[in-house]
Amino acid sequence: QVQLVESGGGLVQAGGSLRLSCAVSGSISDINSMGWYRQAPGNQRELVAVITSGGRINYVDSVKGRFTISGDNGKNTVYLQMNSLKPEDTAVYYCNAVVRGSGSYSYNDYWGQGTQVTVSS
Repeated sequence: QVQLVESGGGLVQAGGSLRLSCAVSGSISDINSMGWYRQAPGNQRELVAVITSGGRINYVDSVKGRFTISGDNGKNTVYLQMNSLKPEDTAVYYCNAVVRGSGSYSYNDYWGQGTQVTVSS
């Protein structure tokens, strides 16, 4: 069983900052990548940022230069530092991990429960 636990959401004024954390635990053999997605009301879930086990990073264009994703391999934890937040960043943010469980030959997607980020204007 693999679990993702998120923390760090909240309410912030435009221009402010928040830091999200996501820890992966359970019977894990390998983590291929970890990332953050978000979903605003009426919108589809979109990728915000992803970091692979090899250190490759990708961001959606709308957050480049404002958000930074980082990982702590020893703690199986991924962070999302969000600066210069805008009202359009308001959404539920979901942590994602692509994990190969113990005794498994394949990788699967796992999701956190989601954390609300609200940016007021």
